[in-house]
Amino acid sequence: MRVIVTGGCGFMGSDFVRKIAERDFDVVIVDKLTYAGDKNRLKDIEGRYRLYINDITDFDTLKEIFEDEKPEYVVHYAAETHVDRSIIYPDAFVKTNVIGTFNLLKLSLDYNIKKFIHISTDEVYGELPRDKVIKFTEESPLRGKSPYSASKAGADHLVQAFIKTYELPAVIIRASNNYGPWQYPEKLIPLTIAKAIGNEKIPVYGDGRNVRTWLYVEDFTEAVLSILEKGKIGEIYNIGSNEEKENIDVIKKILALLGKDEDLMEFVPDRPGHDLRYSLDTSKVERETGWKARTSFDEGIEKTVKWYLDNIDWLLDKKMQVESFVKKLKEEFERYASKSRNA
Repeated sequence: MRVIVTGGCGFMGSDFVRKIAERDFDVVIVDKLTYAGDKNRLKDIEGRYRLYINDITDFDTLKEIFEDEKPEYVVHYAAETHVDRSIIYPDAFVKTNVIGTFNLLKLSLDYNIKKFIHISTDEVYGELPRDKVIKFTEESPLRGKSPYSASKAGADHLVQAFIKTYELPAVIIRASNNYGPWQYPEKLIPLTIAKAIGNEKIPVYGDGRNVRTWLYVEDFTEAVLSILEKGKIGEIYNIGSNEEKENIDVIKKILALLGKDEDLMEFVPDRPGHDLRYSLDTSKVERETGWKARTSFDEGIEKTVKWYLDNIDWLLDKKMQVESFVKKLKEEFERYASKSRNA
């Protein structure tokens, strides 16, 4: 089974690549190797994949890859994913997440792909209230509020259009917040770990009570594999766990595991359009494929903290790369907050 994995050097994509390299797959990776991509994530399977360093927005070179490799399957992880960055650099998100996805869909149609798996996000649904026990289903309307979620919703619509119009054999997967080893430290969990290790202040947006559903990355990989094998063409599958946590509680848990004081938390102006809560109904994927999240948050976060402590050089090296962006981010969000107060 020859499969193209876009974004295969990223956090989630690399976990998938490591797993399928152990099985009967011929693995081809297409990755631009942006700041968030890293070939070190695949050092344990060196020689068991072919890597094309290529931007998925470049249709012509992407076509050459399809022509040379003749893939049977495409698993599309590649995306700009950081909500905060999307607020400052929205154009990059539209180009990669919308135009890049369109290019892959067109080529997958031209080269008769057997199955196209599109990795999306729960953020396309918008937000849920904190005080009601309701979840998003696959039929929930798309109401993304950030440039990131809007661009991913646009990509989802394109996938559905290719399914309906051209009968492309595609499936959409909408994932809740993944965490685990190798995650780039611009996201909440690795950033908190990195700052706590250095006894630095940890920024907490607003009151810290925004709720996310946390899913250990290896559980998500198993979900993708089950959908690649058993998922029905044309369907959408929500992938998450029942591990809903307020951001502030996630930070407190990490501080406790590291033996750090909660005084390291620093409340900062909330980011614009910050969704209150995400929660996914996963009964469909459980019913149709038998998949279910197996890693509890307590188990997953302990494994994650231990991995970062064991790989502290990688973590701190990546943290240095984001410091200048974090400074700019803080300035931008303070400017937004000031405008809001003066309105």
